[in-house]
Amino acid sequence: MSSHSSHSPQSSRTVSQAPSHSKVVLITGTSSGIGLAAAVAAGQAGWRVVATLRNPGRADALSTAAAEAGVELDVRRLDVVDEASVAAAIDGVIADYGRLDAVINNAGAGHLGTLENESVADVREVMEVNFFGVLHVSKAALPHLRAAGGRLITVTSVGGVVGQPFNEAYCAAKFAVEGFMESLAPVAARVGVKVSVVEPGAVATEFVNNLGVDLEAEVAAAGPYADTLQAYLDRTVAQFLGSNVQTPAEAAEAVIEALEADRPAFRIQTSDWARGFTGTKLSDLDGSAVLGLTGEWVG
Repeated sequence: MSSHSSHSPQSSRTVSQAPSHSKVVLITGTSSGIGLAAAVAAGQAGWRVVATLRNPGRADALSTAAAEAGVELDVRRLDVVDEASVAAAIDGVIADYGRLDAVINNAGAGHLGTLENESVADVREVMEVNFFGVLHVSKAALPHLRAAGGRLITVTSVGGVVGQPFNEAYCAAKFAVEGFMESLAPVAARVGVKVSVVEPGAVATEFVNNLGVDLEAEVAAAGPYADTLQAYLDRTVAQFLGSNVQTPAEAAEAVIEALEADRPAFRIQTSDWARGFTGTKLSDLDGSAVLGLTGEWVG
């Protein structure tokens, strides 16, 4: 099962006159979580923030957080899987502000499942949101980022480095994004665009809430994988309640680092735990360390 964590009615945007020198950042998936926190933090850092989401009717939490922080956001509709919606949003930013200095690809969809128990269409849907959605936005923005000497930042996941049980489609999409951006980065650098990926680990509230599924029903329907899935869920839910979990605001600090640093790294983890976890993979030449670790998660 999968669900969009952020992304059909028209936007309810309000454009105020920003100083002409204000840099403009467009952020996708800002209805909750890291996207919401990054939008507020970027506004506090002095950026003109175009905060986008698939359904502007879900902007209440974003608007409340912005008001509490004393920042003004320009909230607009953008559905990352709809190329016309992407084009309209990017064109609108250029029409209103004359520039686009940074894009933060944050919109995505959670997913839980394993290959035998789901359809290839299910997997394709996850790829559409988490991979091709990023490409739609990045492609539309690149000419403007190139003109501005700007930044292209994508929130991926530690699941973009380490494959994880029952996250096959999700990790495949995040692996694809990381490989694409790692390949694009030196090319984009030649035309003045800095490319980074930000890799969060466990972030409070997001795992269960964003899946939008009945976990007990998922286990009951898992057939020969039921015990394995239950073991995975027990471990993972405990992790999302444990000491390694971050708040969205804490994770968003790494996004702002990529946005503000003079020379941002390509790959930025959001916590010491995330650095250790991804480091297991990045130094694991034969794959045994990763499979030894994740094999323990499923009993």
